Amino acid sequence: MIYNSNIKNFYIRDAVSSDVKQILSFIKGIAKYEKLEHLVLANEEKILDSIFVNGHAKVLLAIYNDLPVGMALYFFNYSTFIGGANLYLEDLFIEHEYRNKGFGKELFRVLGIKAIENNCYRLDFVCLNWNEPSLNFYKKMGAKALNEWVLHRFERKEIEELAKGEKHVKNY
Repeated sequence: MIYNSNIKNFYIRDAVSSDVKQILSFIKGIAKYEKLEHLVLANEEKILDSIFVNGHAKVLLAIYNDLPVGMALYFFNYSTFIGGANLYLEDLFIEHEYRNKGFGKELFRVLGIKAIENNCYRLDFVCLNWNEPSLNFYKKMGAKALNEWVLHRFERKEIEELAKGEKHVKNY
């Protein structure tokens, strides 16, 4: 699907499987910006399989003058309190030279459309606490910081331990 914009020569479209190389490039761009390149395990095969074969996520591509300049990668999660789906934005990225042109705002507009189309109550995402430009952008867009929630994570090693019953409660 194509989403037109009031910005001249700019539109947003749903990614297709032939966009895998571009999606990976944007993922690497995010990692470079966040100084987390060493954590990128994604490759074209994994992206193709997880997004376009198994449908674990969806991607919107921002196109300016017929060139991909950014993306939003999202998926749906579920809220038990609400009793319905929410849209979760995993990554939003605009190439550095194309920032401050309204493209990020347009990606959020289309994410809003996607959330409404899917009867979502919330659009959630996280941002690194040192990323002041993004934090300021989200605040200007009207996003609320949920400081009372603490993000937790099990990584692959811990998941494997949990699955095998090897993870034990530690005393603090």
